[in-house]
Amino acid sequence: MPDIVVVYHSGYGHTQRMAQAVADGAQARLLAIDAEGNLPPEGWELLKAADAIIFGSPTYMGSVSWQFKKFADASSRPFYAYEWKDKVAAGFTNSGAMAGDKFNTIVALFTLAMQHGMVWVGLGLMPSNLRTARRDDVNYVGGYAGAMSQSPVDASAEAMSSGDLETGRLLGERVAAVASRMKG
Repeated sequence: MPDIVVVYHSGYGHTQRMAQAVADGAQARLLAIDAEGNLPPEGWELLKAADAIIFGSPTYMGSVSWQFKKFADASSRPFYAYEWKDKVAAGFTNSGAMAGDKFNTIVALFTLAMQHGMVWVGLGLMPSNLRTARRDDVNYVGGYAGAMSQSPVDASAEAMSSGDLETGRLLGERVAAVASRMKG
């Protein structure tokens, strides 16, 4: 069984809920970036020991939150030692708008992973883009590079689409399968 960590920042609870769905699929540990952009004391060691790291951030103003960016910048220490090289990586995000420039956030997560020499795993799901598609269908938002979810800005995290959460769970499941093959 691979050791997988989901490291994420959540401002209003929506990304945290998505992180939990991803972690459920991957049988992973959650590692929250706090409101000041810091990890708990054991955080860097958990990431160093992991076989796979799944990154999550809300999409704010077309990119990752500043708290996630602070974490990404602080990852220069493991970068210089190439501690994350050849680990499996993936990413997810949530925004208030259906488009919300979520792809830019996924690209930021992907770029971070590539700079660390990681192996990126995309969603591996077709979008639910048939005329009969419903909002709670899996991959309704239509991402390929990572899991994307949408939550109205005035809705609680409990109001998130079950299809978006299932999309996150399936991403976690896929990362676990790839990490198992790479580890094995």
